Amino acid sequence: MTHDARPALLSAALDAAARGWPVIPLRPGGKRPALHGESSCTGRGECAAGHRKWEQRATTDPDRIRTAWAAGPFNVGIATGPAGLLVVDLDVPKGKGSSDAPCGATTFKALCERAGHAVPATYRVRTASGGAHLYFTAPDGVRLTNTQDLLGPHIDTRAGGGYVVAPGSTTNAGAYAVTDPAPVAPLPGWLLTLLRPAPGPARPLTLAVPRNASRCATVALERERARIEQAPEGMRERTLFEAARALGRFVAWGDIPRHMVEEAFQGAGESAGLKPYECRSTLRSALNWSIRTAQPRETA
Repeated sequence: MTHDARPALLSAALDAAARGWPVIPLRPGGKRPALHGESSCTGRGECAAGHRKWEQRATTDPDRIRTAWAAGPFNVGIATGPAGLLVVDLDVPKGKGSSDAPCGATTFKALCERAGHAVPATYRVRTASGGAHLYFTAPDGVRLTNTQDLLGPHIDTRAGGGYVVAPGSTTNAGAYAVTDPAPVAPLPGWLLTLLRPAPGPARPLTLAVPRNASRCATVALERERARIEQAPEGMRERTLFEAARALGRFVAWGDIPRHMVEEAFQGAGESAGLKPYECRSTLRSALNWSIRTAQPRETA
């Protein structure tokens, strides 16, 4: 006798809806929406006034949910935007040669440590692949969207325009299950800063040069910053690395503060198209090396 998964999946959908999280049916055993797309829309029912996309059709209505899940053993998707959620997706490396690559959880822990914070305690779900979903309430008045690897390798986020597979759903790889039923925490401010949509083209950065910064150091900083911003694709990270090494000796000599170099080059690298974590990692390693190996000023 075949096991009927519908009651458990219906329960998972109703549980999410009871939290105020609109849900959609996902394909049985899968992660893709089970709702029709625009190309196959009949223009009837909910779509009588025009095609309604899956995010618009997500619901917390128990009657609609019962009707939908009576039709099949659908997995459950939570529409993160309408739910007012931002979910951090910590994935695990896949494919050949990935055994030595850090997983998203390791990278995220390192990111938290660099920011001076512990990994936030919040509602947490183990994914079918062995990764994790960390749920946060999104702040009011800020439109956050999905990101991929913005915070670091194997770290994605889901917000407006996105969805996550809810606990209780099952795929061939395994089940989604709650591992920490803690209340959903507000999105930490430092994470919001990293995820906030970038503003339009910024005006050139005006550096507040400390009085004790040498003229030679500030000229070199401006020159290298411009070189980073103008670096062609494929040469951006290398240019950032070379610039940080060039300025490291001035930091070692006390001619310019390290934080000033990091802020200027971080902004230049991101302006050139590098990801924030790429800039931070490159700057840290290049400056550390340059400061450690800098020769005395008299012999340089």
